[in-house]
Amino acid sequence: MDIYLPIANLSVNALVIVTLGGIVGLLSGMFGVGGGFLTTPLLIFYGIPPTVAAASAATQVTGASVSSVVTHLARKTVDVRMGSVMVAGGIIGSGIGAIIFRLLQSIGQMDTAIGVLYVVLLGSIGMLMARESIHIMVLRATGRQQIAKRRRRHPLVAALPFRWRFYASGLYMSPLAPLLLGIFSGIITMLMGVGGGFVLVPAMIYLLGMSTQVVIGTSLFQILFVTMVTTMTHATTTHAVDLVLAFLLLIGSVVGAQVGSRISTSVRPEYLRMVLAFIVLVVAIRMALGLGWRPDEIYTVTVS
Repeated sequence: MDIYLPIANLSVNALVIVTLGGIVGLLSGMFGVGGGFLTTPLLIFYGIPPTVAAASAATQVTGASVSSVVTHLARKTVDVRMGSVMVAGGIIGSGIGAIIFRLLQSIGQMDTAIGVLYVVLLGSIGMLMARESIHIMVLRATGRQQIAKRRRRHPLVAALPFRWRFYASGLYMSPLAPLLLGIFSGIITMLMGVGGGFVLVPAMIYLLGMSTQVVIGTSLFQILFVTMVTTMTHATTTHAVDLVLAFLLLIGSVVGAQVGSRISTSVRPEYLRMVLAFIVLVVAIRMALGLGWRPDEIYTVTVS
């Protein structure tokens, strides 16, 4: 069943787009990540222009995050004060990202920049996840137990001035650290169309020293509001948001997330992380190859 995407300016099979959304939702439910970091490359592989894929993926992440944030707020696993500081940083970062986005668009390098960012970030995170998962599996196979690491902030974070108390996280630290983290998240959300959770979660744990009980909820809280701002910024400045595409993705992701959450309860976490690391690395390699492949036609003439 073909459907026309007005912003992408092409016809696509609606069932394929819904299936892509379902795959991302399945991964989201299984691995506890937003899945947005896979939506954009999958859309690009299918033939959607990278700029439209990034902008529309951010819209889909916004819709998919609402129910999760409501659930975490009800469970009181959100540090609203920490999240609000990160949201402020994310809004600033979105503005910076919009300027960078338009600049790269004007010089014709936006598509290349998106590809490079995905290769670098996905490649790095995939290798770190694979290393951690293999380490845990080796310890389990040899009968040894992993030594629990003491939760602590990075020395640079601890040295920042103007400390506040973040009661839900049990931290006494400078708000400049989460503000800067939010700014970085806002920039990559604008450029890549991702929620940023795959960067935020490890950064909040290892840099800010937050407890894992509130990390996921606080991350989703920040992601929800930043992707909302990003969507509005894209809609008013780059005009790259395709609501038809985002709606089809959202349908698939909602269904896939429910299935994935059920699967996750029956598989060991380290095995899930290993599978996710493999998927992330495969996507990163495919993106890297796409940057180097020579197109079939160097020039294309379009008759309007």
